[in-house]
Amino acid sequence: LLKQPTIYSKNTLTVNDQYRLYHQPQPLGKTEIKLQGKDIARFHYKPLISILVPIYNVPEKWLRKCVDSVLNQTYGHWELCLVDDASPNPQVKKVLKQYQEQDKRIKVMFRDVNGHISETSNDALKLASGEFIALLDHDDELTQNALYEMVKELNKNSRLDMIYSDEDKVTLTGEYTEPHYKPDWSPDTFMSSNYICHFTLLRKSIVEQIGGFRKGFEGAQDYDLFLRFTECTSKIKHIPKILYHWRTLETSTASNSNAKNYAHDAGVKALQDALERRNIKGVVEPYKDAYRIQYHPGTNKRVSIIIPTKDHAEILEVCLKSIYEKSTYKNFEVIVISNSSTEPALFLLLERYSKEQNNFRWYELNIPFNYSILNNDAVTKATGDYLLLLNNDIEIITPNWIELMLGYASQKHIGAVGAKLLYPDNTVQHCGVVLGMGGLAAHIYKGASCEDDGYFYRLSVPYNYGAVTAACLMVSKEKWKQVRGLEEKLTVAFNDVDFNMKLLKKGYYNVVLPQVNLYHHESKSRGSEDTPEKISRFSNEISYMKTKWKKELVLDKCYNPNFDLSTEHVSLK
Repeated sequence: LLKQPTIYSKNTLTVNDQYRLYHQPQPLGKTEIKLQGKDIARFHYKPLISILVPIYNVPEKWLRKCVDSVLNQTYGHWELCLVDDASPNPQVKKVLKQYQEQDKRIKVMFRDVNGHISETSNDALKLASGEFIALLDHDDELTQNALYEMVKELNKNSRLDMIYSDEDKVTLTGEYTEPHYKPDWSPDTFMSSNYICHFTLLRKSIVEQIGGFRKGFEGAQDYDLFLRFTECTSKIKHIPKILYHWRTLETSTASNSNAKNYAHDAGVKALQDALERRNIKGVVEPYKDAYRIQYHPGTNKRVSIIIPTKDHAEILEVCLKSIYEKSTYKNFEVIVISNSSTEPALFLLLERYSKEQNNFRWYELNIPFNYSILNNDAVTKATGDYLLLLNNDIEIITPNWIELMLGYASQKHIGAVGAKLLYPDNTVQHCGVVLGMGGLAAHIYKGASCEDDGYFYRLSVPYNYGAVTAACLMVSKEKWKQVRGLEEKLTVAFNDVDFNMKLLKKGYYNVVLPQVNLYHHESKSRGSEDTPEKISRFSNEISYMKTKWKKELVLDKCYNPNFDLSTEHVSLK
């Protein structure tokens, strides 16, 4: 029916290992250069691109590699704006003057006083006469096709305002390492780190409109610029190709911990400023080299926790006990739907909670099991503005789980909000669903340790995903109604994936919060897919999904097309 994806293993090669062993970038061959030249000749749109390079005391070897990487571009309609920030090393001025004489497309400015990177970048911006600007650090390199790939996208859509690519790091010995394969535009992932970083093309008029680079944000001046820039446009394109090599020098944030700390602190400032500018209440919590935004939802929003169940009172009791004893947010109600239960112990438990908790109620719906109908029916009885679908075999770990999820669910752009679900042995059961994985959709990192950070902190900071599991899913009732709840043709499987995809189609973003931890004693009460009837039903649900979402299941925009969809861990093809 579906090819079961390979599960996570400690012995699995990391993306970095795979990249170093099997995917080292190679220079363009003569044939490829010729083909790109022919392609460029056919471009109907050939904008001038101004590449901004702020310079300070960079070793000559790396400066030359940086400038040469621009001179070697297959797309030639560029200008290079080099601004030296009063470097004490006289060799820097000498090299820059040589290049200025060598090529008329190179503009050079020498500052008399050191002003740091924001001021220097703004001076480079003043030199720029192109329709677009691109950012390049003084010791980094572009791949030979970097500008070609950017302009190729502009020829498909000239209205794009921002284009960014994947990137890697290059060591002093010339080895390429730590590739960053990025998602398409993902606003919540971007609030967790400046994943856009390098290589980025920006429409100059918008950069000028927002005031360029801001003093006081040095170290995260690009992050601050991008945060303000993306408030002005949604015309953002990602190129899933590595077009930029970030050099790991001792002085760069690519390798130096002190440089990282200074950049990280500036990042906190840029994010906090963004929240205030957007009139959103919240705080920025640093997490290693990334961030976690904690939104403040207030206490006036009521949350309806909906739990379908059948018998197994001992399982449900663990769930209810953890909700009532651990939850720090109190404005909630619990609605339990008993589906064809027969065990007296369950009814005794439900009656006890009805007497003990004035925000608890239950009712019976004795129909053949249909997860979608059970939840849809309960929603009609819910009094909350926000819905929290919860499996009966969930056990709460994080006390402030409701307010953390509610903070995100109450953001206008967000659809479904999920959590990190753990097996009782503290390995990951769910931390996001990748569309197309395993042929339809699958949980990423299943079986990983709860201590793992994952690829670029995927297991530790908020990330946008194609879908989140309904074992723990929060959404506003308004957005639930917009997509008409769960599809009742999907009785057991994929109803949550379908629901998430309907939200995506409406323009919302789904997000997982790894800081919200819950135990999931998975499907203990429902049984396995092992009878002919269940296999037939599962087959029909797969067919329904593949027919309805044929195009969307090919590629998850929150993932990267360079990743292998046959495995449940991040792995290169």
